[in-house]
Amino acid sequence: MSKGPTRKMVLKMTVLMVLLVFVAFGTVLGQLVNIQFINGDYYQEKAINQQLRTSTVNAARGTIYDCNMKPLVTSGTVWTVVLSPADIDSDEKLAKIADGLAPILEIDRETIIEKGQNKNSQFQIIARKVEKPVFDAISTFVVDNDIGNAVVMIEDSKRYYSYGDLGASIIGFTGTDNQGLQGIEAAYDDVLQGVDGKVVVAKNAYQTDMPFDYETQIEPQDGNSLVLTIDESIQAFVERSLETAVQENDVSNRAAAIVMNVKTGEILAMATEPDYDLTEPFELYDSSLQSLIDAASEEEKEQVTKDVFDYQWSNKAITDTYEPGSVFKTFTAAMALEEKKVSASDTFFCPGYQIVGGIRINCAKTTGHGSLDFWGALQKSCNPSFMQIGERVGPHLFFQYFKSFGFTEKTGIDLLGEASNTGLYHKEEALNPVELATSSFGQTFKVTPIQMITAFCAAVNGGYLMEPYIVSKVLDSDGNIVESTQPTVRRQVISAETSAELCQMLESVVSISGGRNAYIPGYRVGGKTGTSQKQDKYAEDGTRPYRIASFCGFAPADDPQIAMLVILDEPHGANANGGAIAAPVLREVFEDALPHLGIQPVYSESELENADTSAPALVGLTTSQAQTKLTQSGFNTKIIGSGDTVLKQVPSQYSTMPRGGTVVLYTSEDTGQEGDVVVPDFSNMTLAQANAAAVGAGLNVRITGIGLESADAFCSKQSIDAQTTVLRGTVIELEFLHKVEENVDNLIE
Repeated sequence: MSKGPTRKMVLKMTVLMVLLVFVAFGTVLGQLVNIQFINGDYYQEKAINQQLRTSTVNAARGTIYDCNMKPLVTSGTVWTVVLSPADIDSDEKLAKIADGLAPILEIDRETIIEKGQNKNSQFQIIARKVEKPVFDAISTFVVDNDIGNAVVMIEDSKRYYSYGDLGASIIGFTGTDNQGLQGIEAAYDDVLQGVDGKVVVAKNAYQTDMPFDYETQIEPQDGNSLVLTIDESIQAFVERSLETAVQENDVSNRAAAIVMNVKTGEILAMATEPDYDLTEPFELYDSSLQSLIDAASEEEKEQVTKDVFDYQWSNKAITDTYEPGSVFKTFTAAMALEEKKVSASDTFFCPGYQIVGGIRINCAKTTGHGSLDFWGALQKSCNPSFMQIGERVGPHLFFQYFKSFGFTEKTGIDLLGEASNTGLYHKEEALNPVELATSSFGQTFKVTPIQMITAFCAAVNGGYLMEPYIVSKVLDSDGNIVESTQPTVRRQVISAETSAELCQMLESVVSISGGRNAYIPGYRVGGKTGTSQKQDKYAEDGTRPYRIASFCGFAPADDPQIAMLVILDEPHGANANGGAIAAPVLREVFEDALPHLGIQPVYSESELENADTSAPALVGLTTSQAQTKLTQSGFNTKIIGSGDTVLKQVPSQYSTMPRGGTVVLYTSEDTGQEGDVVVPDFSNMTLAQANAAAVGAGLNVRITGIGLESADAFCSKQSIDAQTTVLRGTVIELEFLHKVEENVDNLIE
């Protein structure tokens, strides 16, 4: 008979079993601790991913308005089209989906097949930013073919730019994720973007959606909106005129312009030309830029591509630096007046050059201006005179005013990318005689365009340096004002008395001197021309440095309201000077902008005598009645036809025509050969020559540009091309410009 286990054996077995249970329990407990506490977040997220499907619902970005509440940028509903491979249970279903979606979305069928076969991914995006017509077509396809949850469309938003390329360098654009990438869109991204929402759907063991009861939706919060200081109309005026100037003067390094409210610092317009289309920002506007990419090696291509697009997107008005040239004489004059280093009666002698530190520095007029008073020195933009004025001011005061006008610091404008000109100007200790002399007339240092217009406004607004800004208000989704920007005075640089005298001096530059191409009948315009040389970049033939033509002006001169800076970088025309090609841009803009702002013209007696008027309504009158009416209104008459009743008139009723012009009355339907005339070529004609040619051709001419009293005016542009056949009596608009002296190429010898 066998014996059972001894007490000792039982004890050992019991201890062993207890140890085994303890080890097993400890292992399980340790794993539970690991899952629950140590790596709890990881396993919780993994479980949620298995049990829930989360879709982001993008918030709509806020609207961007101009100062008159015109929507410049809006957001509209679009959709992201997504495949759910887990809901595609057969190859036949996948093929049906691919066959149906490929033509609707205009994408390759095989791309859809490939994405649908990726079972490791819950969502496969096949199209973004799908608009309503495509959404409707896909919805119909999904319903008609019983596709179910295999194709999902997630609501998204898309930016719509109301005016295409208008304000491109200011507004910027967003990426596919609705994040701001350039301009206002980037600078105010956190304000505009809002908070995205979510849709959370429970999934079953087969990884398909459970009923609607298991769905949770978190609504998105739309972003706030912005009201800009930009005036859409003035922005359009600026871009139109600047684009024309770039084309006509073959400007190779782009052009920039800024219009600012003189008293507040509000930016009314800011443009860079050529620009780009906000709806297609990744399309290059210039074929030469694409050529740079094509010519790059494989190693360089990525960097060159980045540089090219950065150049296209950059806002030249705030990112570039340039030598201001004679526009800077405004500030040399201001500091000399303020410190009483000069008076109106002081005279300066210009032999055509000035010897400074043993170096000959030329005047723009190499034969010399002779003796000039202070006003004459500014009107003639005489370099030797301003070198003498700068010497009177001295390096210490010169640098203090240079700094006080804001030329050593950023303006603080609320845009990304404002350049610093640190290291690009002479500090006080470096203002030796030659550096002081050249700085006095605006060469050998650099500023940014936004610094220049801000300082210029301070010179003419009573002396106050304002901080420029471009966003005036932030609105919530209900239109309530969340934040409002108030004008900020940084400092007073010069006295109101000095500023007032400077305004008078600058007005004389436009009325009688080199700025005459900015003259506008009925308006008092002041300004200063500038033509600077690039010290380190020469034209293709190597004979002369490239130039920057600029003009900075303001109006009305007796109560300044707006100022404008125009910069044409590397023009290639025959007369590439600021007075010749930049001043007319300001005139064209101000002709439209001043009335738009409610600033009405006040004509002098001579201007009224030559002002345009309207043709009276004559159709239906007898020829005798029409002739009497025209004679009483001061017009001449020509009748074509043998009838007694006026059937047609040229110019037409109420159209603008010159005083004393001729109205042609047609009394029969067939005007015959006598009614057709050929437009002459008015190019480079004087006023007298153009009037004679127009009379000889049977045409009326409407004069724009500089004043009629300018003896050296020449016709630079005509509204109807030469050799065009038109009806007798047609009004041809002729633009006349003032001939501006060429600057010499080498200022320093």
